[in-house]
Amino acid sequence: MATREKGKAIGIDLGTTYSCVAVWQNHRVEIIPNEQGNRTTPSYVAFTDTKRLVGDAAMNQVAKNPQNTIFGTKRLIGQGFSDQSVQQDMKLWPFKVVPGTRDKPMIVATYRGEERKLTAEEISSMMLFRMKEAAETYLGHEVKRAVITVPAYFNNAQRQSTKDAGEIAGFDVVRIINEPTAAAIAYGLDKKEKMEGRQNVLVFDLGGGTFDVSLVTIDEGMFKVKATVGDTHLGGLDFDNNLVNHVVDVFKRNHKKDISENAKALMRLRSACEEAKRMLSSTSETTIELDSLCEGIDLRVTITRDLFEKLNKDLFRKCIETVEKYLFEAKIGKSEVHELVLVGGGGTRIPKVQELLKEMFGVDIWPSFCKSISPDEAVVYGAALRAAMLSGEVEDLLLMDVVPHSLGVEIDCGVMSVLVPRNSMIPTKNKSAFSIFFKDQNYILIKVYEGEESRSKENLFLGEIEVSGLSEINVCFELDTDGIVKVTAEGKAMRLQGRLSPEEMSKIVRDAERYKAEDEDQKDSFEYYAYGISNRLNKLENSAYEMGVNLQKLEKYADEMRYNLRKVEKLVEDVLEKVNVLESERGWIGELKIDV
Repeated sequence: MATREKGKAIGIDLGTTYSCVAVWQNHRVEIIPNEQGNRTTPSYVAFTDTKRLVGDAAMNQVAKNPQNTIFGTKRLIGQGFSDQSVQQDMKLWPFKVVPGTRDKPMIVATYRGEERKLTAEEISSMMLFRMKEAAETYLGHEVKRAVITVPAYFNNAQRQSTKDAGEIAGFDVVRIINEPTAAAIAYGLDKKEKMEGRQNVLVFDLGGGTFDVSLVTIDEGMFKVKATVGDTHLGGLDFDNNLVNHVVDVFKRNHKKDISENAKALMRLRSACEEAKRMLSSTSETTIELDSLCEGIDLRVTITRDLFEKLNKDLFRKCIETVEKYLFEAKIGKSEVHELVLVGGGGTRIPKVQELLKEMFGVDIWPSFCKSISPDEAVVYGAALRAAMLSGEVEDLLLMDVVPHSLGVEIDCGVMSVLVPRNSMIPTKNKSAFSIFFKDQNYILIKVYEGEESRSKENLFLGEIEVSGLSEINVCFELDTDGIVKVTAEGKAMRLQGRLSPEEMSKIVRDAERYKAEDEDQKDSFEYYAYGISNRLNKLENSAYEMGVNLQKLEKYADEMRYNLRKVEKLVEDVLEKVNVLESERGWIGELKIDV
């Protein structure tokens, strides 16, 4: 095996709804298909009485096994159970989430008859391991090194947790890269030959679960992120949720049945609503039809594009307001944006999103609207390029990214003193001296926070360091190229709040090895092959169901035609009968009255 092959790094886009993997090979980026031949893999993990399923197999059985099918965990990673966003999402998920130690959210699933509690890092590692397997099958050798993408607005805990997930999956995570930055790399190198002078590229990244806006200046191979803003809780899932809630209300109003607590019905409806959203990107109207959705009652609801836009008007407004806020804070005029790149399949294909961006930037920028890269693959494309640069396969470029949130420590009266302002270039290092004097106190407690509010309690608590015997100490903030902060004070390092302990990491790694061994056993069993056949039968069943729905529609039209034909026949009979009566009575045809 060649040395370069051993050191080859791959790029992975670990998405909220879909994930994908790519590699630089044959002088180009190649998107690696999964075992079903698909270029993207659903970010789903499921547990049954006999096996663990990841990707397409997990998503295909979600309606039958909703409580044990896990998805959307990108919204859980690095978060606390008591966080408001987690509490909101728990109402929409069919699986159970409970608090663990240090307020860590734990996902509950039943596997082989045993209840298990899993962290978001553990679920994410299963997806990453599946990407690793696909890459190794495709390349024909082991892959250890990876570049993994994260939303630009991910905080320190979310970045560190994503890196932990990669290590659990068996990767040496050589870089964590922001998704908009990866997309900009893909765009910049794709357009390299046509680019003249300095270009300001606005990356609008609306994925399945997160939203980022970044402005990247590209100038002769240098990629400089000017600033970034976003929302880690806004994406295609939220558009789906609004549509699901609307249909639940319609069903309740029409049939006096509340399906919001029926996990199986809700998952069937969610899948149908997601498909309806996609359909409305190319048509003005679609119909959601589900047989026997609840207690034998069928669902048939027509959804128009206008209705979809009304249901989601607040989300559309939030997207545009975020862009406007970004331009204002970055002190960038709309005319200074040369290119607009839309990334993420979760929301960028929605016509209203494109329409609002067109109105914002005007007709001048719209013809140059970037469609040269698939929005689903732009991020992984850039990640694979970055991986190739770090492996020495592609000429390196100068990449200058920024930290998305301010970092600082708490001082007197609960105020946060900022040591690293948001949008500072990374990597960076900053030192500051602190002295705290309280009566009868012989130690200094350094509390570290992340956020933009002046009062520390309104920001995210990262951790603390206690130093004894000193009245003044030097605190050092150091951010690496992944945007992950390390804080030290007099030789002591901060213990990150909510991060997995070494013992927890070891246990999860052991569990991952056990899952891997069980998966290998399954591959040698008859059940594995039977499952493959079953999976194909499920697809055939879905196709047959769609044909059945179409036949029902044709039958309905045929019934309507037969009904109209009977009406015409009856009308003709009435006319003939009255004509006969008139002829027999020698009446006048002009007196003939027929009700039609």
